[in-house]
Amino acid sequence: MELIIARNPDPNSTLPYLMRLPIGDGLVFRTKDTWPRTAAVYCHPVPLDEWPADPEVVEHMRLLACTRRGAAIDIVVDRGREQRSQIVFTTARGRDVVFWQSARTRKKARPDVRLPTARAAHIELLEIAVDAHERYAYRFGAQQVRVVVRALPCGDYAVTVAGRLVASVERKSLADLVSSLTTGRLGFALGQLATLPRAAVVVEDRYSEIFAGKWVRPAVVADALAEVQVRWPSVPIVFCENRKLAEEWTYRYLAAAHLWAETEAPAMARMGLADDQAAGPAAPEPSSAELREWARANGLTVSDRGRIRPHVLQAWKDAHGGPLVGQATEEWPR
Repeated sequence: MELIIARNPDPNSTLPYLMRLPIGDGLVFRTKDTWPRTAAVYCHPVPLDEWPADPEVVEHMRLLACTRRGAAIDIVVDRGREQRSQIVFTTARGRDVVFWQSARTRKKARPDVRLPTARAAHIELLEIAVDAHERYAYRFGAQQVRVVVRALPCGDYAVTVAGRLVASVERKSLADLVSSLTTGRLGFALGQLATLPRAAVVVEDRYSEIFAGKWVRPAVVADALAEVQVRWPSVPIVFCENRKLAEEWTYRYLAAAHLWAETEAPAMARMGLADDQAAGPAAPEPSSAELREWARANGLTVSDRGRIRPHVLQAWKDAHGGPLVGQATEEWPR
């Protein structure tokens, strides 16, 4: 597996090199340089047939890894220095662009600047679905969040994109974590969470507190925790020091997953690859309270109690472009 840099045979191009990556059938880019040493390198994706039949090769680089991760490609080269870099598919000034960057050039682009942290992933208002059975749920009062209550298939907090459930977070206190590990319930929960494109478990305590337990041998808990993480590596278990930090982590994680789901499909299309990672299950249905609120806001008459009339259900379906099979549990009071 190699990364190959060759001379660009087009005399009219301002990008003097061609780069070929072993992703899928191969990706070819015109580039400005052979490696992002002092600045990020602009790349222009071109069709595979633009790679010349007899290229003037400038450099062969043996690859230890060339892995697509969302809207980026991580590259690890087998050499002593300048081993790691990344191809990033992004937007700038409203245009789709591709940059080749290293850790050094990324740091130079942000020299010790503290970025604003008020909104995660620059999302103006993130809608987070809270499971209808979640007790003492996070309210995300300090964040730019709209909380809705849904009957989630797994996890306690989730986000949806284009009518699909794309990410979910399961919340655990330390006592609940220990109990679910020793009874085996956590394994079943992780198995269900692993069916989603993105999922995680957040624990409202420190990992060190496992070894302060009195009712279950700490080694038993630690071994069980390690075992489920090895068995379901796609669902990380994250320890936060307290409930407040766990709530903050959940908000940031779901915002990042929402952004990933929105950018994944366009990036895959530009790479010329098919990918089903972002295709989660159908989004959970709205609660009766939410349906009533929506109907009144849109000038529809709806009763305060009882089943929602079929014409209201159909109007919601038409407005949101998705199926609505039944009615979910009443909305959790906020």
